[in-house]
Amino acid sequence: MGLLDSILGAASGKTDPSGEANSLVGILGGLLTQSGGLQGLANKFSQSGCGGAFASWVGMGENQSVSSDQIQKCLGSDQVKALAAKMGIDPDQASNLLAEFLPKVVDKLTPTGKVDPAADHQQGLAALIPSLLQSLSGSGAART
Repeated sequence: MGLLDSILGAASGKTDPSGEANSLVGILGGLLTQSGGLQGLANKFSQSGCGGAFASWVGMGENQSVSSDQIQKCLGSDQVKALAAKMGIDPDQASNLLAEFLPKVVDKLTPTGKVDPAADHQQGLAALIPSLLQSLSGSGAART
């Protein structure tokens, strides 16, 4: 089962949330790897005019939201299409999921309010599974 299959199934209530969170972590891990880590992702957002939103996710204040259109613009439609294909969903759904979860994930991966280039983000993503499960189940996790 693909990562997006899990996310779609969870969105429709057909899978258990832990499978969905694991899938989402896998997709986000791939996105970070393809982008050159958090710093590379920050550069993409900055070059596309969304640097302020990305900076808010890293910083200690409230996270700015982004639209699915902004995700498409910042990541590029080819990358969104590739992620969508891995998940088995259409690109619009993929960009909506990324718009919803990417701010939360970047926020959790930067607990000090800074991008740490030496941090193991794959390990950090795995540690996020419990908070992603809360988000996926609708209870929403706030930064502590």
